[in-house]
Amino acid sequence: MKRVIIVAFVLLLGVTMVFGQQKVGAYTTLEEPLAKELFDEFQKETGIVVNWQRLSGGEVESRLEAEKSNPQASIWVGGVGLNHISAKLKGLTTPYKSKMLENTPLQFRDPENYWVGLYIGPLCFVTNNKVAKAQGLVPPTSWADLLKPEYKGKIRMPNPTTSGTAYNTLTTLRYVFGGDENKVFDYLSKLDKNIDQYTKSGSAPGKSVAIGEIPIAIGYAHDNVKLRVEGADITITFPSEGTGFEIASMSLVKGGPDPVNAKKLYDWVLSPKAQEIIAKWYVIPLSKLAKKNPNAFSISEIKTVNQDVIWDAANKERLLERWVKEIGSKR
Repeated sequence: MKRVIIVAFVLLLGVTMVFGQQKVGAYTTLEEPLAKELFDEFQKETGIVVNWQRLSGGEVESRLEAEKSNPQASIWVGGVGLNHISAKLKGLTTPYKSKMLENTPLQFRDPENYWVGLYIGPLCFVTNNKVAKAQGLVPPTSWADLLKPEYKGKIRMPNPTTSGTAYNTLTTLRYVFGGDENKVFDYLSKLDKNIDQYTKSGSAPGKSVAIGEIPIAIGYAHDNVKLRVEGADITITFPSEGTGFEIASMSLVKGGPDPVNAKKLYDWVLSPKAQEIIAKWYVIPLSKLAKKNPNAFSISEIKTVNQDVIWDAANKERLLERWVKEIGSKR
């Protein structure tokens, strides 16, 4: 009888722990290994389980729109800041004045506290040295280089309709061409002849270059520095005319089912421990609590364009429609 009571107590305790376990749903645009390390450490420290799904920035924004009347996640961690600004304009996110915001410079967070920047990632070109040598190719060092006839079918980049990385590429070119959108789309039309395929994810082209599947790709520097550190024989270059950069950000989802735990995760991602984890991934961290990885590039080493992220976000739908009409639909 005593044994039966003990067993029953243990079972009851287990049921109580399961049903009483705290959780939070998250969408993330961070690379999976970084997301896993980050969320596992949060669970270890707080006991709150993060049920997360990795999607590209464009996919998260589309998912939030589709789920607007019944949100399935409460927080969005990572992803190009333009997507977060666009989500704010569409009423998909909600403001939160975290006590940790003071560690991030004002220019890298929303003035109304809808989003906060986590790190900067500049756009770059990445070339597989072995494949390029075998095919007689020289790594590109300018946007103009990408149009060279010898690169035909040898460049891979993400799709602007699903990837914030690619949309950042589009807006960067607008600044390079002094705001002349016709010149931008003329350039993109010519570049299309050299593109072998447009990927869904922004980091996918660089991974293809690393394994020698394609000689050249466009992507963010930190994704490709990681590949180089891991042993990929690649060269990373930056366009001489100037390059754009993402401000990888974080937002709370409006009407999310776990708002209290989402705020706890939001605060924790801005904490010293989380910033230490993020900085390891070769990005340029924005919080004063973080230290840049010595293998990462510094923004002072790179010529950047003068981005107006509010304009970029406000004109996103129009520019993407034009890209689809003039380029994407013709492939």
